Amino acid sequence: MSSLSAFFASRAGIIFAGVFIGVVAAFLQYMGNPPNMGICVACMERDIVGALGLHRADVVQYIRPEIIGLVFGSLLAAVTFREFRARSGSAPLVRFGLGFFAMIGALVFLGCPWRALLRLAGGDGNAIVGLIGLATGIGIGAMFLRSGYSLGASKKTYTTAGLILPLFMLALLILLLIEPKLPTGPVFFSAKGPGSQHAAIWISLCAAIAIGFIAQRTRFCTMGAIRDMILIKDFHLFSGIAGLVGGAFVTNLVLSQFNPGFIGQPIAHTDIVWNFAGMLLSGLAFALAGGCPGRQLFLAGEGDGDAAIFVLGMLAGAAVSHNFAAASSAAGPGLWGPGAVIVGIIFCSFIGFTMREKA
Repeated sequence: MSSLSAFFASRAGIIFAGVFIGVVAAFLQYMGNPPNMGICVACMERDIVGALGLHRADVVQYIRPEIIGLVFGSLLAAVTFREFRARSGSAPLVRFGLGFFAMIGALVFLGCPWRALLRLAGGDGNAIVGLIGLATGIGIGAMFLRSGYSLGASKKTYTTAGLILPLFMLALLILLLIEPKLPTGPVFFSAKGPGSQHAAIWISLCAAIAIGFIAQRTRFCTMGAIRDMILIKDFHLFSGIAGLVGGAFVTNLVLSQFNPGFIGQPIAHTDIVWNFAGMLLSGLAFALAGGCPGRQLFLAGEGDGDAAIFVLGMLAGAAVSHNFAAASSAAGPGLWGPGAVIVGIIFCSFIGFTMREKA
């Protein structure tokens, strides 16, 4: 067990994690997931929200087993290595707001950091703009961290509290398997569009459990990788990002899924300004919250109630994005998308400036 822990903590371990995620994500696309969206935490949480009837965009409604598996895998790793520690109490309402606006930005760009990297590995040139925006947002967040920004410390709490989000994921899995048709409408599953495109449930679930297990052990985090480069010139986590892009790129070549260009890319638009600004907002929110959306799921799986609140904020943001015409489509940003991004940047900046510890 100790030798395995040592491997996961090493540079080789984080590279392995990145390559594994990239290969599996590209393979899931081959098995039926939407193009350039083998795994996208933001998009898949958006689909779950739609399946529960919290938005009514009928092309993006499906209970994605990948999200469930990421939490289960992290929980399994945390319990196996005795790292499950229930804690919470660090500015929960602020974390909810950060999760909310992180999702707003991601759905204007059309993808979380993982999907931005996977889009790049699939040949989508628009992802370059999004990744520059992501790095810019994280860079701004790093400036706040340097100036004393903090959400405060979480506190140890009851084990039950740390299990709430995994139990919610279990409930989602049950709904996915039994597909109830309730008198009030849910659960909804798309008959067309990205929501109708998915790999077999058990393939997706098992693949995500494996990713969740490995990512929990290696502390894989796209936001953390860029933050560490900026703050302490540490490239350890960035090695994982490079591994993800490399693994997905090679797999896409092998499976004939690499299609370079800017125009006509799947589930993407070419608006440079809002691709950049959407991911800037997301990057800033991730930096202020302490982790990318994948990392927040892994933290929630190991008992972090504050991360679970961030996840709930993202779910709420997905519902609002589609109910209020803020989410983008292939045609470009939604009617209220740009305005929502501006409001989000103002909100995150206010949090960054006002929640700083005094020297």
